Amino acid sequence: MPFAQLIIGPPGSGKSTYCSGMHQFLSAIGRKSSVVNLDPANERTNYPCAIDIRSLITLDEIMQDEELGPNGGVLWALEELESQWSWLVGGLKGLGALHLTDSYCLTLPSLYISTLLLSLRSMLQLDLPHLNVLTKIDNLSSYGALPFDLEFYTEAQDLSDILPHLLDENPVMRHPKFEGLNTAVVELVEDFGLVGFETLVVEDKKSMMTLLQAIDRAGGYAFGGAEGANDTIWQVSVREGMKGLNARDVQERWIDRKEEFDEMERKELEEEAMARPSGAVGAGDGGDGEGGDEEDEEMEAMRREMPDSGVKIVRKP
Repeated sequence: MPFAQLIIGPPGSGKSTYCSGMHQFLSAIGRKSSVVNLDPANERTNYPCAIDIRSLITLDEIMQDEELGPNGGVLWALEELESQWSWLVGGLKGLGALHLTDSYCLTLPSLYISTLLLSLRSMLQLDLPHLNVLTKIDNLSSYGALPFDLEFYTEAQDLSDILPHLLDENPVMRHPKFEGLNTAVVELVEDFGLVGFETLVVEDKKSMMTLLQAIDRAGGYAFGGAEGANDTIWQVSVREGMKGLNARDVQERWIDRKEEFDEMERKELEEEAMARPSGAVGAGDGGDGEGGDEEDEEMEAMRREMPDSGVKIVRKP
């Protein structure tokens, strides 16, 4: 049974970057994947699309033929897709939603509260296994200190604590009517108890590994049948609790000690480069010495960290 991720989020949240990064990551760990593009305005992709709405209709065609603007054109395209649902639905099963939001929203209490509302609405309307993801976490350290640790934002609990900071953000919020509205909003989110956030740095393999682990659990993939040797290794490791990154780990790596960790990784890469014999190439390089390092040392280290399940994996010929 195929499992699918429905990637949603506002403009600039990193949807295209995520699709490209996850496609590469799944290929690196030996899991088959295909990308379906449902954005008629996406003029260029740097990943192969198994199904592409642009083969059905494009935003430029809609705007020209229907004399619509960009927003109206997108709505028209979605209605057209709905009328052609059989064109799409046959290839998508086991669907789960992944709602991406730029972590910049944490820098302003008003943006964070808006993000909470949007995430809650998406979860209620889509009625799918759902994960909310804060992207571009590696940029947070450049925005200045946050009033709370990252865990406060990812857990989305005790939200009343953020209200005083909201008043400091904008004096208008001190008006009694806004104060009552803001209190009602955070209580609404807390009462549902649904919203929480994963974190993501697309360029970091450990971050991608942790998110994929959460996606597999939400969608039930870890408990399904194996597709191949590497799939089985991954499923066993997820079932047995392979260690990922929690909010405190992410806080330390990307906020509190980002420069220190960046320097450590830079030195490790330099040492690995110096230790590698001259002219040697990685697996999958094709002998050209550039790129294609699908089985790099870091990925192998991750696999060595996976718990020993006692299950012998036999590769298919």
